[in-house]
Amino acid sequence: MGAPGAVVAAGVAERSFEAAGFSEVRTLLSSGNVVFNARASSLDALQRRAEKAIDSELGSSFTAIVRSTQYLRELVASDPFAEFRLSPHAKRVVTFLRKPAASSVELPIERDGATILKLAGGEIFTAYTVTAKGPVFMSLLERTFGKDVTTRTLATVQKCSLA
Repeated sequence: MGAPGAVVAAGVAERSFEAAGFSEVRTLLSSGNVVFNARASSLDALQRRAEKAIDSELGSSFTAIVRSTQYLRELVASDPFAEFRLSPHAKRVVTFLRKPAASSVELPIERDGATILKLAGGEIFTAYTVTAKGPVFMSLLERTFGKDVTTRTLATVQKCSLA
């Protein structure tokens, strides 16, 4: 049996992943999520293979960040926001890093209703409330951790984990 994975990369056609040798390929939620099976390989190798597939299909490069569905299930089951007192109206988001970041960033970082709560390995956990200023959490994340990231709501991560 192959290693199941979920990759997030915007605008990807299923056929490009199939041509790259991935099996059981399907997109999820029209938000750049692709679920597939692959022979056992490192995450780095799967990411490179997915990026090559995207580039060959679309003619432009995108960053692919891969996590196994088992990993996503464990992440959701760990209830990563439980330790924080968040408003029931706060949006909970998970930002996936290509590589784990240095833990030297002092958290939490707050700005305009957005709070980067914690960094755990290759994921950043953020909560925000909608304000007139828009999604300030994205610029806050990019300034703190760079642009080699992708962000999904906790609900989307949960749906990917069950795919």
